[in-house]
Amino acid sequence: MAKGVFTTKANPTYDDLPEIRYHFPKTYLNQVKATVGDWVVYYEPRRQDSDPAGRGGRQAYFATARVQRIESDPRLVNHYYAFVTDFLEFQSPVLFREEGKYLESGLMKADGSTNKGAFGRAVRLISESEYQLILQLGFANPTVRQPEYSDDVRVAEELTAYKRPTVEQLVSRPFRDVAFTKNIRAIYDFTCAMTGLKLINGGGRPEVEAAHIRPVGNDHNGPDSVRNGIALSRSIHWMFDRGLLSLTDNYEILMVKKLVPDPIKRLLNLDGKIFLPTDQRLRPHSQFLQYHREHIFKG
Repeated sequence: MAKGVFTTKANPTYDDLPEIRYHFPKTYLNQVKATVGDWVVYYEPRRQDSDPAGRGGRQAYFATARVQRIESDPRLVNHYYAFVTDFLEFQSPVLFREEGKYLESGLMKADGSTNKGAFGRAVRLISESEYQLILQLGFANPTVRQPEYSDDVRVAEELTAYKRPTVEQLVSRPFRDVAFTKNIRAIYDFTCAMTGLKLINGGGRPEVEAAHIRPVGNDHNGPDSVRNGIALSRSIHWMFDRGLLSLTDNYEILMVKKLVPDPIKRLLNLDGKIFLPTDQRLRPHSQFLQYHREHIFKG
């Protein structure tokens, strides 16, 4: 097994859904095979799509996941899918070069210049130490909630001990919950997407919660991805999880009118749509919205 880097564009040329699968040609089969059972980081290049002139990509590592298996693409000869689990976005994207130093040693030539040939490879193997460094930078400033309830005390105790993120943490539910919540609250500016309410208590704690669109439980296996998340106030979150509210692919609010109380209906955004993150890469993905409508929504 080996750690690796999977490159994927903001608007992928291949059939990528990084939270679930990575699509690649046979050229990279041996490298991807080496990562099965181990962890990879996702890298977003400068080019956002198939347009050679396209620019605007972050040139940064933005998430990690564990590779589970490889399957042949049944529709495209000599192409494959790597299926992943435990996907988790970093708290902040990690630039490929920090203070003039490449985080992947293979990207730099002996004279200090960029190894463009290596950089152009969509799949690259990296060392354990390189992976750990990227991981630490991605979760450089973990936020520990102030304990208010017994469960919060357990979460705080566990996270306080994590001075440096490790692979063991990546599968820990408390760590993942805090990382997911921090990301969702930040990209929605601590505002409920369905009502526009932004409530902060006297202690500075936001009322808004991070809701999964496709639930993460064993029955649904949704990922801890910002594209599978939405910021909702507590009551709205409760109704969304129970299928009384949902969303169209155009982000229009759906409801089971006979089950949603009138005071809640009056709270919902007047235009009937949710408040969205400015960065389109962070908006709810249609596949997760479709799953919620088909498996959770009672409408």
